[in-house]
Amino acid sequence: MTYVQSMLDAYPKDLGSLDKAKLAECIQACFECAQTCTACADACLSEDMVAELTKCIRTNLDCVDICVATGKILSRHTGYDANITRAVLEACRTACKSCADECGEHASMHRHCEVCAEACRRCEQACADLISSLG
Repeated sequence: MTYVQSMLDAYPKDLGSLDKAKLAECIQACFECAQTCTACADACLSEDMVAELTKCIRTNLDCVDICVATGKILSRHTGYDANITRAVLEACRTACKSCADECGEHASMHRHCEVCAEACRRCEQACADLISSLG
């Protein structure tokens, strides 16, 4: 059991219609994606051809910020607003898709971009799964 799941289980109120398993997966995926994108941006900065990776670095850093914000918002349940949740999930999904696409273009040359694209696709799917469970 992850700490994310433990905290959801420890929440003193009912989470209503939220699917706890999908919520936990999404929170975990957001924070893992943020860490992976941070590491990928840093690795890109270490590449000899860093100038060719400017868009990748920018996309990574945008994805980090959106994933962290999404993970934090999904971790708060008091005064829950489904409209905000849906909006941040859509934004996160979009950022992860863009980052995965960009990193995918460099994946054959840079292992860190390959790993990052995988993490972004996982987070994109976790966001989509949670959105679909919101009804």
